[in-house]
Parts: sequence; structure tokens; C-alpha cells
Amino acid sequence: MDFSTNVEGIIDEIDLEKTYDKSILKFRFLNEITYYEKKRDHTKKYYDGFRFIVTTGSILLPAILSMGQMDPNKLPKNFDMISYWASWTISLMVTASNGFLQLFSLDKNYFSYSMVVEQLKTEGWQFFGLSGKYEDYDNHQQAYKVFSKSIESIKRKQVEQEFSNGKGENKKKKFDFQGEMKKFNDQQQKTIENVRSEIQSSVNTSLTNKLNESIPTQKIDESIKIDIVDDKQQEEKNEEK
Repeated sequence: MDFSTNVEGIIDEIDLEKTYDKSILKFRFLNEITYYEKKRDHTKKYYDGFRFIVTTGSILLPAILSMGQMDPNKLPKNFDMISYWASWTISLMVTASNGFLQLFSLDKNYFSYSMVVEQLKTEGWQFFGLSGKYEDYDNHQQAYKVFSKSIESIKRKQVEQEFSNGKGENKKKKFDFQGEMKKFNDQQQKTIENVRSEIQSSVNTSLTNKLNESIPTQKIDESIKIDIVDDKQQEEKNEEK
């Protein structure tokens, strides 16, 4: 028995104030699960078939080509023609199968449908058991609107992803010119301030060094001046005598 058949009896036993709420659960929730299960199984057949061809062909092709390197006397008659056409056929099948996988996005669709089915089932079991995100509700009537909103959200995300080729959640962000210019200006301002501080510190250091160098010289000059004055005074005294 499939999921829908098993859950249909559970829905009939749920206490809901309005009778059509149960009908909505059946025709919206259960039908969505059945719909995506069919799409998943349909995609899975083609996905598994093409993947089988690609994997098997990738194994057989090198084996056939390596057999052609053997001694021709030990090979069957017309083996070169057989190996040529076999290699050509296998290569064509592998290339075509891989191309169909990429063209119809069978791998992405299969994984996407499988994820949606499991998300819907998980959401349903949490609602039926009032567990998980519904554990704070006293009964199913209180959790009904939240559950319906969650189901529609899962459905909407799947539709967006399907019609945007699997890029619904990975849209490129728009380039924020004003924001980038502001960041650039801030970086330039910081750089200028750092350069100014370095220049100021180097200037202060050089001035300090020059002052320290000039102080001893001034002292020597003053001592020389004192000696000269003393000599002159001594000469004047001698002349007076």
C-alpha cells in the first residue's frame, strides 16, 4: 500500500471543526505526494537507464580497445572490424546518454522530486502526531493553518526551482555600486590616515634626533666663547700693568 492510502484513514480520524478541511488535506496534501511520487518514479527510470549505459560503456570501451593491442595472430578473424564498430557504437551510446542526462537535467529532477516527497511526508507525520514544529499546539485544528502554509511553501519552492532550471535558490545578487564605493572610500581613508601617522612619527623622530645632536655643539660653542672672553680680560689686565 502506498503512502496516500495509509494516511487517508488517519485524516478521517482527525478532529477538525470544518468537514471540508479534511477534503482539502486529501485533495491538496495527498494528491501532491502522489503527483511527485509519479514524477520521481518516471524520472528514475530514464535516469537509471542512461546512467547504466554510461557506466557500462565506460567499462567496456577501454577493454575492447586494449584487446586490439594483442597479437593479431591470436585474435579472431576480422576482429579489427568488429572492435572498430563495437567501439564506435559504445562511444555513441555513452555520449548520447550523457547528453540526454544533461539536456533534460534528469539527475537534478530526480533528486529534487525525491526531496519534495520526503519533505511533504515528514511535514505530514509531524502534523498528524503534533510533534516537531507542531508540538506547541493542543489539537490539529490549531495547527491546521500552519500545516497548510508549510505545504504551500514547499510546493512554491519546488515550482520556482523547476521553472528556473534548478537555480531558484541561487540567483545572482545584484551588484551594489553604492556599497562597493563606500567600502573603497573607507579603505582609502584608512590608508591615507596610516600614511599620515607614519610620516608624522618619522618627522618627530628626525626632529628629536637633530635637537639631541645640536645640544652638545651649543655647549661647546658657549665654552669657547667663555674662554675667549677670559683671555681678553687677562690681556687687558696685563696691558694696564
